[in-house]
Amino acid sequence: MSERSTTEWDASGQLEVLTFDIGDERLAIEAVSIREILDLLPETRVPGAAALVASVVNFRGKIIPIADLRVAFGMPIQEATADNRIVVIETELDGEATQIGLRTDKVHEVTILERSRSSEPPVLGMRWRRQYVRELVRLAEEVVVIPDLANIFGAIPGTMPGATTSTLQH
Repeated sequence: MSERSTTEWDASGQLEVLTFDIGDERLAIEAVSIREILDLLPETRVPGAAALVASVVNFRGKIIPIADLRVAFGMPIQEATADNRIVVIETELDGEATQIGLRTDKVHEVTILERSRSSEPPVLGMRWRRQYVRELVRLAEEVVVIPDLANIFGAIPGTMPGATTSTLQH
């Protein structure tokens, strides 16, 4: 597994993010990565695909793989609710810009996180794989998790350096 990615804070130590929930956890993804926020769409299961990215949706004629971060974080899968959304992000996999939909329980807001309120994930006391968490940021009365998507998606067969993204795209 590769090293954790670094967060690209701006010159004033801030990061603009979209916050969302998965289970009881609040997560954040850099706002510049967000392409769309969609209501749930009919998903097509992909036989033989990794559990993390086991289905795709057809959005405006484009096939978008859907990732369930619950799988990466070992959380129980839950039935869909009216609050669920798909957050479509663009990230680089194998040197290629790839759009991936993240299934969320509830999308909150775009907000600013402060570097001064952040810390690396602890070595002990984490219920998740440490390499899947880039940083933890204190925000009001909660802790926001910035996931390390490069390490999460890099753990999928076919997305390691030198491989193709066909596992995600087909």
